Amino acid sequence: MRAIATVLAISTLATGCAGRVEPPPRDFVAVRGTQLLRDGAPYHFVGANLWYGCNLAALAEDGDRDRLRRELDLLHSLGIDNLRVLGASEGLGQPNTVRPPIQPELGRDDERLLDGLDFLLAEMARRDMLAVIFLNNYWEWSGGMAQYVSWLDGEPVPNPFFAEYSWDQFMNFSARFYGHAEANAAFRRYVERLVLRRNRYTGVRYRDDPTIMAWQLANEPRPGRGKPGWRNREAFTSWIGSTADYIRSLDPNHLISLGSEGLRGCLGRPEIYLAIHRFPNVDYLTVHLWLLNWSWYDPKNHDATYPEAERLAIDYLDQHLAFAEQLGKPLVLDEFGIPRDLHAYSPAAPTTVRDRFYDTVFGHLAANAEAGGPFAGSNFWTWGGYGRPSGAADAAWRPGDDFTGDPPMEPQGRNSVFATDASTLSVLERHARRMTAVGR
Repeated sequence: MRAIATVLAISTLATGCAGRVEPPPRDFVAVRGTQLLRDGAPYHFVGANLWYGCNLAALAEDGDRDRLRRELDLLHSLGIDNLRVLGASEGLGQPNTVRPPIQPELGRDDERLLDGLDFLLAEMARRDMLAVIFLNNYWEWSGGMAQYVSWLDGEPVPNPFFAEYSWDQFMNFSARFYGHAEANAAFRRYVERLVLRRNRYTGVRYRDDPTIMAWQLANEPRPGRGKPGWRNREAFTSWIGSTADYIRSLDPNHLISLGSEGLRGCLGRPEIYLAIHRFPNVDYLTVHLWLLNWSWYDPKNHDATYPEAERLAIDYLDQHLAFAEQLGKPLVLDEFGIPRDLHAYSPAAPTTVRDRFYDTVFGHLAANAEAGGPFAGSNFWTWGGYGRPSGAADAAWRPGDDFTGDPPMEPQGRNSVFATDASTLSVLERHARRMTAVGR
């Protein structure tokens, strides 16, 4: 166990900083065996994905700080104190990616977005909430690895949402990133800028801010697909270890995790999943769970598909709990979601299936935590809060629309939990109380 460093009270702010925030001194979240600790006590949580937090907080297109404050207030009132947020987005060349991005051009940051991340972290600190910040993306919706490769090699991103490209082409193009020295040098320069950044609302450098629970290497990193992915597995594994080491060299205070989906992101091979989580600077395991995306469940054929999908889900979680026991590290489920009934997108549509699925997953994992197992917490996908889908025929997100949690290339409202979803909010609040009580 690394020593738990106590953050000193803020004494000064850089000239020009506004809205000074001085949260009570806190310890950094730490790991002891298979447990997360906060202020020396076991830390278990029900959290949310709010990837668009810095965009919503930015003084830029589609920013809305009043809405952000209301979102955080509502989440806090439910006992949700852990948010997984985007800390990097790249490029302007694709129509279905995050707008505006943090890094519109290679090496040039949009300060409006980083100021938004500053503001988000300051507002989270006011509410004693924690952030998990992911630093890259295997998928196209925030630019990510494919954008770095495109920038450095001068090739177009083979966007899989265009008819001329396939998912195989995109996934193996993105996976070229792991062995691409120039792309990784550019990525590391951005990571250094972010980790050492000083928050203009608190005066605290990110590396010294206990509001951040963990840096996450990427959203759902994979070695690739098929035979190319298998050939790339060593470069993928090496990238995990070296990148975790690099982040640790910049920041000895925070936890580091991967953002891995689990076996689904490791070519189905346990040896790959175990290898990438075995590195000493990887502090806890992650897993994601997607019944629809993995073709386990058809919302329009619920009765025939849901029971088996639920069984597969529990089995998948149990496999990864066993991996966590094997490695002696905690496990976090940092993405899982399911559509509204009959795959509707409207906030008016019922959430009967989602409520059941959430209740089942939360209950199963809470029981593991209560029995002293390695399960530490979860971040459901995704929080839509006070946002509303535009109602466009294709349900796509376009600049000017509300952020509703689903990324720009997916139908808006598909997995969103809205502020009006009273029954789902009740499930979240009940399980947040249960997880908070574990080990206390």
